[in-house]
Amino acid sequence: MLKLRRLIVAGAAVLMLNSAFFALKGPSADPLKKPVKLFNGKDLKGWTVHGTEKWYVEGGELICESGPDKKYGYLTTDKFYQNFDLSLKFKQEANGNSGVFFRSTVEGTKVSGWQVEVAPPNHDTGGIYESYGRNWLVQIPEEKEGFLKMGEWNTLRIRAVGDRTQTWLNGHEMVDLTDAKIGAGEGSIALQIHDGGGIKVRWKDILLEEL
Repeated sequence: MLKLRRLIVAGAAVLMLNSAFFALKGPSADPLKKPVKLFNGKDLKGWTVHGTEKWYVEGGELICESGPDKKYGYLTTDKFYQNFDLSLKFKQEANGNSGVFFRSTVEGTKVSGWQVEVAPPNHDTGGIYESYGRNWLVQIPEEKEGFLKMGEWNTLRIRAVGDRTQTWLNGHEMVDLTDAKIGAGEGSIALQIHDGGGIKVRWKDILLEEL
């Protein structure tokens, strides 16, 4: 009987310890953030158009296309994002000169912030450019230019945490930059259409995880 009581007490103690462990480690104490869809595949809800260039949804894809004015155009998220891991897919048709801005703001069609380049072959896709500031911060070396698949779907990933920004194109690391000015920046995610006309880019699977 004494041995049985000791077993019962020991079992109760183990249960209490396990309960305390899960209370500390469980999802209610430190919930894991899941990626959210910035583009719902149906409309431009959650985004704002800047400029007269074309932004529309077709077949579950977000499309940017040059309009008659052939000027710069931007599509910005209504929400600002500071630290995040963003992934998206893009396919360039015709001239694919575009880009993904982060921690950026737009007034009219003038953007302040940082762009991860999306451009035709041998034009630094995945590199980082500072608009109306220091210009190119990181350009892509020649040996990495072949990772872009022109006219096909490409996967671009951008991770920004504090001063550090990393980019990947189709799984290949393109940039790993630490920069205090970027770290101090605040703003939205934005897609760009370059000036000059003749541009059409398709986007889909735009997923962002806040960090």
